[in-house]
Amino acid sequence: MANVKKRLPTNIEGDFFVDETCINCDTCRQLASETFHEVDDCSAVYHQPREPSERLQAYQALLACPVGSIGTVTKHKGLHAKAQESFPIELAEGVFYNGFNSEKSFGANSYFINHLEGNWLIDSPRYLSPLVKAFEEMGGIRYIFLSHEDDVADADRYAKKFNATRIIHTADHEAMPDAEWIITGKDVVQANADFQLIPVPGHTDGSLALLYHEKFLFTGDHLWWDREQEMLGMPSRLVWNAEQLLQSTRRLLDFSFEWVLPGHGARIQLSSAKMQEEVKRLIDVRS
Repeated sequence: MANVKKRLPTNIEGDFFVDETCINCDTCRQLASETFHEVDDCSAVYHQPREPSERLQAYQALLACPVGSIGTVTKHKGLHAKAQESFPIELAEGVFYNGFNSEKSFGANSYFINHLEGNWLIDSPRYLSPLVKAFEEMGGIRYIFLSHEDDVADADRYAKKFNATRIIHTADHEAMPDAEWIITGKDVVQANADFQLIPVPGHTDGSLALLYHEKFLFTGDHLWWDREQEMLGMPSRLVWNAEQLLQSTRRLLDFSFEWVLPGHGARIQLSSAKMQEEVKRLIDVRS
């Protein structure tokens, strides 16, 4: 819970603030870019939200913050309840952003897919009763896709609650040793007509991407949208193998998709043709 006595001096005056426990995970800036920006390797409030939509987004950011670094001087029970009930947030076509990012995964985003043949959880948020209730109301969880070893968070608790099948690559298997479905090698796995599991080693040896409906690509920490550069980005540090990372990115040119939905970094929607151009541009920059 944020402490007003630890309020960062980089915040402007007003109700919302970020305190010194911020880990600069970018969660709040993704959810409420009109309110939060980055200063000195932390988030800070640079515009106090005024409009109802801005206030809701700022409160969603407050709840999603993995370390509770965002606070308000005044308590807002009604706004808190409204923001809590808004999660998971639907992005498009039964694909949701879960919110409630976990400190265990350094604030990585997680997602939920509502599917007729069984719902999917992509990486893990914090295990909290409001999310459990929301998932129950949407039919539970059949599969938990783990993009890599860093972002498993509370996947084991969700698996136990919903009797879900956890999917992880064998190279990252130690992070979830009792996972039920272990992917091996570098071949693409067609999980069913709508889902493809794509090995993308580089950030970690066992990194995986999930392609849904040839439209939504869940990338873990392999690929994201860089808002400052206005282009796709991929890791330049904490990389298991830089050459493998580049090869894995080239591999994505074999697939059609319109969304990049990362664990860390901003998500983006473009036309499939534009997305191909952006992947090629990234490869050119990093080659």
